[in-house]
Amino acid sequence: MSLVECVPNFSEGRRAEVIAALVEAITSAPIALLDVSSDPDHNRTVITFAGEPESVTDAMLRGARVAVERIDLEAHRGVHPRIGAVDVIPFVPLRDLSLHDCAQLARGFGQRLADELDIPVYLYEAAALRPQRVNLADVRRGGYELLKSEIGTPERQPDFGVARITSAGATAVGARDPLIAFNAYLSSTDVTIAQAIALAIRSSGGGLPYLQALGLLVDGRAQVSMNVIDYRKTSLAMIMARLREEAARHDVRITETELVGLIPQAALIGYALASLQLPQRTHDQVLERRLGAAIGDYREVMFE
Repeated sequence: MSLVECVPNFSEGRRAEVIAALVEAITSAPIALLDVSSDPDHNRTVITFAGEPESVTDAMLRGARVAVERIDLEAHRGVHPRIGAVDVIPFVPLRDLSLHDCAQLARGFGQRLADELDIPVYLYEAAALRPQRVNLADVRRGGYELLKSEIGTPERQPDFGVARITSAGATAVGARDPLIAFNAYLSSTDVTIAQAIALAIRSSGGGLPYLQALGLLVDGRAQVSMNVIDYRKTSLAMIMARLREEAARHDVRITETELVGLIPQAALIGYALASLQLPQRTHDQVLERRLGAAIGDYREVMFE
């Protein structure tokens, strides 16, 4: 059975009734709901679900329809960049699907979304049709407010749908490998420190490859908000070491970190091995991993 993961980001993190309606719409299709993460400062909800491709795209369309009806970008305020009520829809291959397969799925779904809900759609990452749209940050440049004035220009013509924007905004649809959304809070209320650290560590600023980062003020605390594009090439251990180094330059420290959504198990094991200075081959010495391979039934071993 082919399995695909979908991780839509909706521009709503405060109204519980709207978030509940989004979840209800998505779970009305035969999919597995994996996670719901909402943040009022970002004013954003990330829903993670998985299933067979047809069921996943059906669920996503149902959720998008609710978002278009219930979320007004003219009234939306939050610290996270966004261009639409359904801001971004990534498809991630999980089982018996390639990234190329997911790119084709994303393109087909993007066309359907534009046709059925009258939303301008931009394709990004592996699904991108234009090289300048591979990076999501480039697609989302200037947010909804700038896109309103630029959508009629050749540079910002949508890939699908008409070059007209309503209060539902536009949507970026893409295909990618697993991404880790990871935030670090600083012992400071000065957002300029978070911004300086974000600039120093992210790939576009000459920092770590496969890392995106923004400096934000969340709940009165300076936050470095990160997307780890490929944890296999830029590990969590590398990121934490660089974060601590840059924080020390500004006489602050990391007080807390958090995940938004889910994380591959291998990323956590990799961090543990690096922290313990164990060789990577130690992966194979994990009890559950060895037992699962031996009996064909991988699950956590619980100890009383």
